[in-house]
Amino acid sequence: MNELGRKIYYQLSTGNVVFTRGEMTGNVIESTKEQDFTSYSILADYNPNTIGVVQLEYGQYAEEFATCNGYRVNPETLELEFSYPNPTEPEKPPVYQKPLSEEVEETKARITDLELTIAEMMVM
Repeated sequence: MNELGRKIYYQLSTGNVVFTRGEMTGNVIESTKEQDFTSYSILADYNPNTIGVVQLEYGQYAEEFATCNGYRVNPETLELEFSYPNPTEPEKPPVYQKPLSEEVEETKARITDLELTIAEMMVM
């Protein structure tokens, strides 16, 4: 049984998502960008040269997709960014940021570095 991750098509100029092919399992095979442009009618409205694609691993960012209220590709970094609902200001425009799981990992790494620095200072 094969597992295919999400495939996200976005406008190169803005990073706005135009189509997402969801995750798939079973007797499935991966398609090319060219095949997707002929298979999915929504992509036919675009010039393939103006559209980029991000291929995710199966299950990648599952928690982010479950909790976000939007996502896009940053056109400068080509990284996926998510927006999350703000219950205190639901009408406020979305603010896109890197996936929370990546922010947590970076914060853990910074804490470890700080703990090592403090331990070294205490030895002096």
